Amino acid sequence: MSPLEFAANAVTTLSIVLAARNHVATWWTGSLGCTLFGVLFYQSQLYADATLQALFLLSSLWGWWYWRGALAAAPRPIRRTGWRLLLGLAVAAASLTWGYGSLLFHHTQAFMPYQDAAVMSLSLVAQGLLMTRRLETWAFWLLVNTLSVPLFWQRELHLTAVLYAAYWLNAWWGGWRWWRQWRALQGQGA
Repeated sequence: MSPLEFAANAVTTLSIVLAARNHVATWWTGSLGCTLFGVLFYQSQLYADATLQALFLLSSLWGWWYWRGALAAAPRPIRRTGWRLLLGLAVAAASLTWGYGSLLFHHTQAFMPYQDAAVMSLSLVAQGLLMTRRLETWAFWLLVNTLSVPLFWQRELHLTAVLYAAYWLNAWWGGWRWWRQWRALQGQGA
C-alpha cells in the first residue's frame, strides 16, 4: 500500500460517511479524495476510474452548490426517482459501459476494461442521483461497490478493495438513513 492509496482512501471514506449522514461537507472532502484517487487509478492503469475521478471532481462542485440550495430558501429535500428515469439511466449506463469498455479494450492496456467501464458508468448514475438528493442513489452505490471490490483486489489495491467493501455496508446504512428521512418528510406532507 502506497501513501497515495492510504491518503485517497482516508479522505474519501470521510466523504462517503458524510454523504450517508446527508451532510453538505461530503462535497469538499469528496473533491480532495477524487483528486488523489484520480492519480492512483491512472498509475494503476484503471483509466475509466481515473476519468471518473475527474468527472466526480466537477460534479462535487455542482453537488455542493445544489445541496446548499443556492437557488432555494432552504436546503433541498431527499426525493424519489420515477421508474422511467431509472430505466433511462440504466440503459445509458449499459451503453456507456459497452462503448467506453470497447474503446479501452481496443486502444489501451487497461486492466479489465469492461468492468472498469461499468464501475465508471454506474458511478456516474449514482453520483447524479446523489447530487440531486435522490433516494435511489444508494442502490446504485451498492452495485458500484459490488463490482469495485474484486476489480481493485485483482489490481492489488488491497486497502482500496477492503474499504470499498466497507463502502458497500455504508451504502446500506446511507440508504436506510435517507429512507427514514424521506419517510419523515412524507409524514409532514412535504
